[in-house]
Amino acid sequence: MTDETQPQTEPQPQPEPPYSYSPPTEPRSQWAAPGWAQGSPPHWFEPLPGQERRRQRRNRSGAYVAVLFVVALVGSVLGSALTYGALLGTGQIRGNSNNVAAASPTPLPVASASPGPHLGNDSTAVTSAAQQVSPAVVTITVEAAAATDPLSLPETGIGSGIIYDSAGWILTNRHVVADATTVTVDLNDGRQVTGTVYGVDTLTDLAIVKIDADNLHSAPIGDSTLLQPGQTAIVIGSALGTFTNSVTSGVISALGRTLVTTDPLSGERRRLRNLIQTDAAINPGNSGGPLVNANGEVVGVSTAYAEGAQGIFFAIPINIAKPIMRQAVAGEQLTRPWLGIIYVAVDKGVAAENGLSIDYGAWLAPDTGTGESPVKDGSPAAAAGLMPNDIITSINGARVDSSQGLDDLLSAYDPGERLTIGVLRDGQTLQIGVTLGTRPAGLE
Repeated sequence: MTDETQPQTEPQPQPEPPYSYSPPTEPRSQWAAPGWAQGSPPHWFEPLPGQERRRQRRNRSGAYVAVLFVVALVGSVLGSALTYGALLGTGQIRGNSNNVAAASPTPLPVASASPGPHLGNDSTAVTSAAQQVSPAVVTITVEAAAATDPLSLPETGIGSGIIYDSAGWILTNRHVVADATTVTVDLNDGRQVTGTVYGVDTLTDLAIVKIDADNLHSAPIGDSTLLQPGQTAIVIGSALGTFTNSVTSGVISALGRTLVTTDPLSGERRRLRNLIQTDAAINPGNSGGPLVNANGEVVGVSTAYAEGAQGIFFAIPINIAKPIMRQAVAGEQLTRPWLGIIYVAVDKGVAAENGLSIDYGAWLAPDTGTGESPVKDGSPAAAAGLMPNDIITSINGARVDSSQGLDDLLSAYDPGERLTIGVLRDGQTLQIGVTLGTRPAGLE
């Protein structure tokens, strides 16, 4: 994930469902997702009860019973008739004709008593994983700048975080701490310490917080590139900002999701890419908490949920966070690499529609929809000689395709590193050297 803006050559998107970041507000209302009241909803995912609703349910239930009775009666008659016909045809019962000899009954095979496939104990895996990671999960309470009115109280918000290094380094969401003037961190063992915002990510919804404390537990960090849909997913965090170290579980629903969220601080729309989708509940207050696999390893950072839907939640892959995690521990400024291009991810559909000779890579489509060149002036890409209509096919020998996009590959490198980019130009494959720049803040 680099600086590339959303390609403009694609068809205009339909209005997207609203998405929102997830910290709760106690009482910071602008951090709350629309539709969330202060505190827990009185009826979680259930319709409000009422006499009219109950009366309709009773009426419907009576009709359902009658229908079920008729269906059962018809089914039993048909089943008996079919069974009788089958037995009669095979000679296992005598018909009315006396000149048909009864066949000797053939013993039916007996099913083996061997046990079925072992399904494993998912609850044990979830319990073990939660016990392994929970000591490293913290609750982060932030206080924003005081209002000009001396009688008003400072705004506060609550999120979660992950201690990933025992020296006091915490990974969380950018939107949890972006405008914080004070940061208070509640540890799993009951201690409360003051934290400082070390830096925020210019690319994703991530940030680093630093605390000074002894005997800290750090969470095991996994590899998000190994995730597959259907695997166990576990979310830990301060649900609703009140229920600390809540554990929810589900599965990895999908990978590589893209969604547009509304920044709770600026109100601007931000595009988040390459997200993990899960049905493990991520409630307000879980933001910045860990997404954990069945081995007890952090594979993602909870960041958003879909409004008006059930079981659609999103996390940032941990491998996207690893570069800034490493930079913070090394005492470096949080930076992201920048190439300076606008591109279209190539697949079979894009290749067929535009007459491209390959169905993978990153295409610098000449028509960006804004009138600007796909190669930004003064960018590292321009300095390296990249041109409109080029298709970037590899980064340091790693192929750019649907399994590892250009953003994924570039995010593993630091600004200033020298790379070799494979480029398809006019039917010829070129190897072009480029020195990555530093991603400017504020790019989509």
